[in-house]
Amino acid sequence: MGMKIDSLLIHGGTDGDVTTGAVNVPVYQTSTYRQDGLGENRGWEYSRTGNPTRAAAEKLVADLEQGKYGLAFASGLAAINTVLSLFETGDKLVVSDNIYGGTFRILDNVFNRFGITYTIVDTSDLSKVEAAIDDDVRAVYVESPANPLLTVTDIEKVAETAHRKGKLLIVDNTFLTPYLQRPLTLGADIVIHSGTKYLGGHSDVISGFVILNDKELADRLYYLQNAIGGVLAPWDSYLVIRGIKTLGVRMDRHVENAGRIAEWLLQSGYVSRVYYPGLKSDPGYEVQKKQADGAGAMISFVLDEKYDHRKFFRNLRIITLAESLGGVESLVCHPASMTHAAIPPEIRKEVGIVDELIRLSVGIEDAGDLIDDLKQAVENSVKEGK
Repeated sequence: MGMKIDSLLIHGGTDGDVTTGAVNVPVYQTSTYRQDGLGENRGWEYSRTGNPTRAAAEKLVADLEQGKYGLAFASGLAAINTVLSLFETGDKLVVSDNIYGGTFRILDNVFNRFGITYTIVDTSDLSKVEAAIDDDVRAVYVESPANPLLTVTDIEKVAETAHRKGKLLIVDNTFLTPYLQRPLTLGADIVIHSGTKYLGGHSDVISGFVILNDKELADRLYYLQNAIGGVLAPWDSYLVIRGIKTLGVRMDRHVENAGRIAEWLLQSGYVSRVYYPGLKSDPGYEVQKKQADGAGAMISFVLDEKYDHRKFFRNLRIITLAESLGGVESLVCHPASMTHAAIPPEIRKEVGIVDELIRLSVGIEDAGDLIDDLKQAVENSVKEGK
């Protein structure tokens, strides 16, 4: 019997423990396993190679993404590192023009040194994607909605374009989670998550996941996962599984709050621009509505020039200035100096990551309290002489 996603969140992957009947997957806190003889084991040899708690987390996220194979890593960047290790010197990637700064950093400062290059394009413009795919390109790498400007890419159309030219499509689905968007069903070949964010959901665990359907690709990634070794620890695997059980109810509240706050920001007079694909005025609204079950809970906005963003951050009382996103608590950050500081200033300016840009991860607090906090923080941040 096929389960809907709200049931899969609770019962997907490995449902409990068959040995003892424990409702929760046990934490197999072991580095190695007894072998019955040379070449004889019970399915487990060494916990870098495989661990039952990690395997349960991997299968759960794969089930949620409607994928066949899942791999869990010590962080989102460990997952990205392993995926990028599929490529060889001379290979090139086409990359969304606003992506997580850590992704840009690993491409620009690590893999670039090994002769794996990239081209940055606006992947929401299909003609630009098509033009950028030359013979050296091996994959298109997309975030949708993108970090931090929430640009929406039509995953299905980019997948068709990439596949017609014999290229892979890799999609970072961190912002929406499989509860709202499932890129494999839209044609993506590989899906990446920072499980640190909404999957874990409580700002208490760092993790990353890769999900896919192709066995040959999966076998290569399993080899790289074991060879590189950036795997998710048993306890952290358990924390992600526990977090996922409430993903549905959390995301419903996250999205509800974000919709209210985005509409308020739009009418507030405090900002010059709001980026949120749940607004009908957003250029990505129709595509977002077509390919996802919601707009997510990330909002970016540009403070009006009469306000000082430094004062704004200092004046917040409920919302926390911090790196990361996707927790139950609302977090705010300054992309230009925090999450996207690794991106050169000229590229930041070109794509719109200006100094006045603020990224808000909307939590599950009372929406009215969050709006009141934003209101008082802005009103107490007027520049001198304005």
